[in-house]
Amino acid sequence: MRLILSAVLFVMGLFYLFVGAGFIVNPVAAGIDFGLTGDGAKGLSTMRADMTAFFYVGGGAMIWGAWKRRGDPLLVSAALFGIAFIGRLVSYFADGPYPAWTGPMLIELVTVVVCLAAWWILPDRKPAGDLLRQDRSGF
Repeated sequence: MRLILSAVLFVMGLFYLFVGAGFIVNPVAAGIDFGLTGDGAKGLSTMRADMTAFFYVGGGAMIWGAWKRRGDPLLVSAALFGIAFIGRLVSYFADGPYPAWTGPMLIELVTVVVCLAAWWILPDRKPAGDLLRQDRSGF
C-alpha cells in the first residue's frame, strides 16, 4: 500500500511540476488552459512567478514526501490545493458555474485527499516496543 501511494504521489507531483514548467516556458499557452491572460509584461511576469511557484511547491512537496516517505511535506501540498479548492467553491457560489467547472475542482479535491491519506499512512513510525525500550534506557 505504501509503495502504491508513494508512486501515485510521485506521478501527481511530476504532473504538477510539468504544469509549473509550462508557466515558466510559455505562460500564454499555459494560461489559456486556466482561463488566464497575461496583460503585458506585468501580467506575464505574475503568471510566470505565481503559477509556477504554486505548482512547483505543491508538486515538489508531493515528490519529496513520496521519496522520503515522510508525511509532513504533504501537508504543504494539501494546504495549497485545499485553499485552491475552497477558492473555486466560493467562486462557484459568487460567480456561477462555467463549462467543465467540475474538472479542476475534482483534481484539487483528489490531490487533497491523496496527500492527507499519505500524510497519515506514509510516515515511518517506530514500533511501540522501540519506544518503550527508549523510555527505560533514560533517553
